[in-house]
Amino acid sequence: MTSLNQPKPAIRSVLFALMMAVFLSALDQTIVAVSMPAISAQFHDFDLLAWVISAYMVALTVAVPIYGKLGDLYGRRRLMLFGLGLFTLASLFCGMAQSMDQLVLARIIQGIGAGGMVSVSQAIIGDIVPPRERGRYQGYFSGMYAIASVAGPVLGGVMTEYMSWRWVFLINLPLGLGAWWVAHRTLIGLPVPQRKPIIDYLGTVLMIVGLSALLLGVTEIGQGHGWHDPDVLVLLGVALLALVAFVWYERRAPEPLLPMHLFANRNAVLCWCTMFFTSFQSISLIVLMPLRFQTVTGGGADAAALHLLPLAIGMPMGAYFGGRRTSLTGRYKPLILTGALMMPFVVLGMAFTPPQSVLMTSVLMVLTGFACGLQFPTSLVGTQNSVAQADMGVATSTTNLFRSLGGAVGIALMSALLLAMLQGSGIGQLNGGPIGEVASGNLLMDSLNAVSGPALELLRGQLSLTFRHLLLISAGISLLGLAAAIAMPNNLLRGRAHGDQSTA
Repeated sequence: MTSLNQPKPAIRSVLFALMMAVFLSALDQTIVAVSMPAISAQFHDFDLLAWVISAYMVALTVAVPIYGKLGDLYGRRRLMLFGLGLFTLASLFCGMAQSMDQLVLARIIQGIGAGGMVSVSQAIIGDIVPPRERGRYQGYFSGMYAIASVAGPVLGGVMTEYMSWRWVFLINLPLGLGAWWVAHRTLIGLPVPQRKPIIDYLGTVLMIVGLSALLLGVTEIGQGHGWHDPDVLVLLGVALLALVAFVWYERRAPEPLLPMHLFANRNAVLCWCTMFFTSFQSISLIVLMPLRFQTVTGGGADAAALHLLPLAIGMPMGAYFGGRRTSLTGRYKPLILTGALMMPFVVLGMAFTPPQSVLMTSVLMVLTGFACGLQFPTSLVGTQNSVAQADMGVATSTTNLFRSLGGAVGIALMSALLLAMLQGSGIGQLNGGPIGEVASGNLLMDSLNAVSGPALELLRGQLSLTFRHLLLISAGISLLGLAAAIAMPNNLLRGRAHGDQSTA
């Protein structure tokens, strides 16, 4: 493994390129949402509108483990350059799209490129930094996610308002080309496997089919389709069959895409579980809290977006503190356990804090971000510490896979529960719209604006109670992440600050 004996400027340049890649991939998860009305107004196609975001997320999630394995087989430099190049080229296609079909297709290609940027960048840190020092560097990546969560809606709104929605994608061209050039110049000297690569083609196909069907089914549920909808049942059935076949085949494949022996690694599995439930909480709260603020208080979208600013402040604070403490003590479980213990209490606090109480809500959101920041980088470092160097890429990509799955399941489950709870509130019948459409952002606000006086206050009271119940459920789910953190072994990280590679 290449170590920190590289010159300091090289490490800084490598870190800059990797952070740019992570920032761009995270930015395109959030920057597009505010441009959706302008996109639909130009193309007059509402059927595929939701897939402008969902297609990117599904493609990114499915691509992550494939890049991880290919990086282990071929080396990570070429995979990183390929992912950055594909993402940048697809951004050009998105900006030039002449129909909704073309835009969704370009977003799929863009997501495939972004999957490599997320997966390979974090695995590269595993190649060049000893485990004892990785928490600090992974904390920088968590900071990039937090910055993108705030910068995305702001940049998207400004560019859509004063330029065009196409610039939401075209802005990636100079940024992507710059990141590619820096990566090409600096990602030199990374480990290159000497063994002859064997590609697991059948395993790759089975995993793509299984994960795609699962994520599409989960997304359909989150968009208001019932659990018993025939399309949803078909997707979930295909996912079950493909993933069962994938596991059966991977146990016998000579060079498996996802080695099943990793799932016998207790520490890695528990780190993946904490990553899943932390992402579940953070992503679902990013969706729920602005919606609660808008519907209960009547505030605007700009004020609702600022509602997320405390979360974005707390996350890099937690990541930085967790990374520094992990480097100093060599132990990651105490940080993960602290974050997992904080989570149910802060979510409970938000459940019983009215959205009108901006100061208290902001404090709780900062604490939520801090709790997430303690867990995201340390869970990844714990995973990397528990596997062999030959499995570094696939273990890192599996961690990111569980992070993506946690976010997707969190949004889908919380959205489905919200829709179910609203069925009895009377809001679903306003404006004659189906509940799945009415509960989606702007239409829900339009429905509330259709009434006034005591009826409006009654509906807002019902919504406040609905969101309280939803947050109570979310707090209960966070206990599963706490259970995984408690069960995690308290291992010592390999490698010390001065390069000692001894193990505990």
